[in-house]
Amino acid sequence: MSKRNVVEVLTDLGKDIVSTLRDGEFPTFKLPDRGTKNIVYDSAADQFILGNSQITRDSSNTKHIRSFAQLIWVAYFAKQLIEADRTSSLRDLYYSSEAFGIDFCDQAESDRMVIDLECLTGVPREKFGIFPEEHSSIFGAVTMRYTVRGYEGKEVDLTMSPDGLPVGRALMTAEPISTEAEVLLAVESGGMFSRLIETRAWERYNAVLVQLGGQAPRSTRSLMKRLHDELDLPVLIFTDGDPWGMHIAQVVISGSANSAHIMGLTIPDARWIGVTPSDIVEHALPSEPLTNADLKRLDELSRDARYTGMEWKNHIKEFRALQRKTEQQAFSRHGADYVVDTYLARKLE
Repeated sequence: MSKRNVVEVLTDLGKDIVSTLRDGEFPTFKLPDRGTKNIVYDSAADQFILGNSQITRDSSNTKHIRSFAQLIWVAYFAKQLIEADRTSSLRDLYYSSEAFGIDFCDQAESDRMVIDLECLTGVPREKFGIFPEEHSSIFGAVTMRYTVRGYEGKEVDLTMSPDGLPVGRALMTAEPISTEAEVLLAVESGGMFSRLIETRAWERYNAVLVQLGGQAPRSTRSLMKRLHDELDLPVLIFTDGDPWGMHIAQVVISGSANSAHIMGLTIPDARWIGVTPSDIVEHALPSEPLTNADLKRLDELSRDARYTGMEWKNHIKEFRALQRKTEQQAFSRHGADYVVDTYLARKLE
């Protein structure tokens, strides 16, 4: 969807509100219900999607008027960004609201209004110029061509910085041109990301490296999917050996409940390569007991439709039997480069 189309969507939204007011009526919004009961797993799409249930936000209802006004302001803010060819982080949007006297309790509330606008218009926030704070990075033998204003047509080599490049608006919207890589390896932590760069593991394994920074933001998942689809790069995910790391991988593969209203972010054929419970035993990794929160998380995953496959069921069963967890950095017990020379060598084979 072009910028012009997005502006038209927001303009039409405003016109509808004004027209309703001029008719002496209270405007209303109909939004998809984002409650857990209306989030269903679509096995054909291999991701969570929203069901058919809707909610009504009615400006005549005193309980709705506050959120109704907040949503209108977010739409106004988004339109201003697009027309000025500017961007904003979710946090900047929250603080900008104070200048307009918009009363958000906290950033979580303003973030929810952004999601409401996505649901109302069918347009993802990135098209509005609204992005999360950057906390993911990428490094590898890939050439990208920028499309952002002032840099149109300029190409960048993703190996240009030994620290990797942040996955922000410029890279997310850039066009993948070419690559010498054969695989995309996503890792959970910044420390492991740096280790794989400094040991030149990316050369050894012809890999594009992506630092997820924990649960990967949508911008990072979107970029990974484009590299997978347009450059034909298989995706492997390397996380900590605990239920949370396993779920970080699953969100990349099958999506998240929070993004059920956005299609086209999942990579169904991506693979989690560990750290698995059996890896903890096989490599004699330092570990610690699973906490009550970890065990509760395993129970939640066992009821999650995304974990019905036998491989996932076995991982959950093995975590319960082992009652232990570990981090990626635990491989350093066997030497600084063990994770590259031994662990990843086996997994990538």
